[in-house]
Amino acid sequence: MEENIVVLDFGSQYTQLIARRVRENKVFSKVLPFNAPLEKILAEKPTGIILSGSPANVYAKDSPLPDRRLLLCGVPILGICYGMQVTAHLFGGRVHKSNKREYGFSELHIDKPQSPLFKGLPKRLTCWMSHGDKLERLPGGFERLAHTENAPFAAMGDAKRKIYCIQFHAEVAHTPLGSKILKNFLSSVCGCRMTWTPESFITESIRHIRRQVGGDRVVLGLSGGVDSSVAAVLLHKAIGKKLNCIFVDNGLLRLGEAEKVENTFRGHFKMNLKVVDAEQIFLSRLKGEIDPEKKRKIIGKAFIDVFTTEAKKLGKVPFLAQGTLYPDVIESVSYHGGPTSVIKSHHNVGGLPKDMKFKLVEPLKELFKDEVRAVGRALGIDKDIVGRQPFPGPGLAVRILGEVNKKRCDLLRQADWIVIDEIKKAGFYDKVWQSFAVLLPVQSVGVMGDERTYENAVAVRAVTSQDGMTADWAKLPPELLGRISNRIINEVRGINRVCYDISSKPPATIEWE
Repeated sequence: MEENIVVLDFGSQYTQLIARRVRENKVFSKVLPFNAPLEKILAEKPTGIILSGSPANVYAKDSPLPDRRLLLCGVPILGICYGMQVTAHLFGGRVHKSNKREYGFSELHIDKPQSPLFKGLPKRLTCWMSHGDKLERLPGGFERLAHTENAPFAAMGDAKRKIYCIQFHAEVAHTPLGSKILKNFLSSVCGCRMTWTPESFITESIRHIRRQVGGDRVVLGLSGGVDSSVAAVLLHKAIGKKLNCIFVDNGLLRLGEAEKVENTFRGHFKMNLKVVDAEQIFLSRLKGEIDPEKKRKIIGKAFIDVFTTEAKKLGKVPFLAQGTLYPDVIESVSYHGGPTSVIKSHHNVGGLPKDMKFKLVEPLKELFKDEVRAVGRALGIDKDIVGRQPFPGPGLAVRILGEVNKKRCDLLRQADWIVIDEIKKAGFYDKVWQSFAVLLPVQSVGVMGDERTYENAVAVRAVTSQDGMTADWAKLPPELLGRISNRIINEVRGINRVCYDISSKPPATIEWE
């Protein structure tokens, strides 16, 4: 990448949002831990560096501090909230606990409108504060650029060293002109031309894939979802027939999924595609297991076993490609070595066995879902594929609470198909992020034809989201929910109750397991 902004993560809840905002301004960004070695940071050839916020405070004994040499390396720097405080602290400024904390909206008074950071902005604007400490004395070489009623130094800058800092959060929507401030940093301070687009990502990814793979062959687990489909077409564009796609029919797929994938990729894209019937392998290994994390790891191991077996039949294939995305990595592991909690293991990240024989090729692992869709469109992939709602790698196994078996999979398959069918008919498919059915581990009493029934219950889940990191439950029309419920109960023998999930993420996750 010619232009690359490195975001150093000090544990802020907004770190990924900073990276998104930079990308929205057509500059590639990458998140690294605050304690990444200086050599590793500089190896990224950053055009600029952004220091994130943090729940910590700089005067604490174990406060997260970057290598001080980073601030002297000549790369433009923007410190946000804690990033400002740690910069001031390392340069000799004075930061201490504030008598009056500042959380929420605040009026920012710009003292130096000629500063490149505030170019073209009004002298007063609304900003979003979230801090209990404040800078009381500027470090040498810095000048005050802005203040609020409670923060005497709400922004500071050293034009000579191209280091700028803001106490507020420009990355959040609650700072209405925050994107403009970030854009000013990128263009006026870092000199970015802002040329990062899906097309440029494709060009760079093809170069990287060819360098990584060389003359070797690659096997890709193709699910037919957006992520693996875009990864497959991107890899096919890079290495052609050296790509071998394996589609595993694991018995945990949606209705008609296997046929659709085969027709699309073998028929339309003319790819090397092997379809493997592995339903018995997966269901036998899942028998009796009810723990969701163990389910994911069982499925991850089964996938690798199937890939290994099939790859051996192909001869020497040292690489395994996957459609892993940024949210997958963030949720599965403490990716950047910081305080990030492991939320759940994705079968293609946290669920992979440590003794796996393949080397991974993951061309999409720094992208969010909407960016992957944009890349897919740029690759010319059909809207019906690029626009598909996300489907979990472990498939229906994480939408069946309790034991997974063929009977329960068939029940859920039918119910899920009705949910999607009705949502498409109502014109809501492209308006929601995900919509699906979940088979609950309970039975309830019902009455059908004057007879008592004691059958299964399902929950319908539909959410709106931009990137899957947060989500809100979709306010679907009651008439639509009524049609879904009526069809499931009437058409799927064995289900007599339908519920609607109105939980948001957080505190819930989008999937139930």
